[in-house]
Amino acid sequence: MSDETPPKWREDFPIQWGADNYVTRREFTKFLVLISGATFLGNGYFVLQSYRQHAEKFESKPIARTDELAAGQVKLFRYPDADSPALLIRLASGEHVAYLQRCTHLSCPVHFAAATNRLECPCHNGAFDATTGNVLEGPPPRPLPRILLRTEGGQIFAEGVQGA
Repeated sequence: MSDETPPKWREDFPIQWGADNYVTRREFTKFLVLISGATFLGNGYFVLQSYRQHAEKFESKPIARTDELAAGQVKLFRYPDADSPALLIRLASGEHVAYLQRCTHLSCPVHFAAATNRLECPCHNGAFDATTGNVLEGPPPRPLPRILLRTEGGQIFAEGVQGA
């Protein structure tokens, strides 16, 4: 073969390697603007969802009678919707408290341990104070969301969720 004749594979694949990988500044800037815009819109969606959740109005829902639970007992119920499990607890002091049943770490169900007055998450050994819902130990990043209660005429009503 002579130096002037290109190899056979060059004729079959006439690609200019230098031009193939070349990206203009305009194309690169356009790509960055599009990606930044998509990221901004995606984050904006989550911010709006967060505001919508905080502005949500909760219905009052009867969940138990005041004499239904003895000290240290628990009643399971659903609030604020059918997909949200919750716990109503009668503490040793006689006070009623209620929390959403999902751990704030990875949404595992928590259970009440009356002997230690704690709500425990068996998935990663998280624990919450049953009186306040505050984190006692483990990986949960924040307290359990507390359900606001109202007692009227021997009936306990769920009125809203605090800290969700």
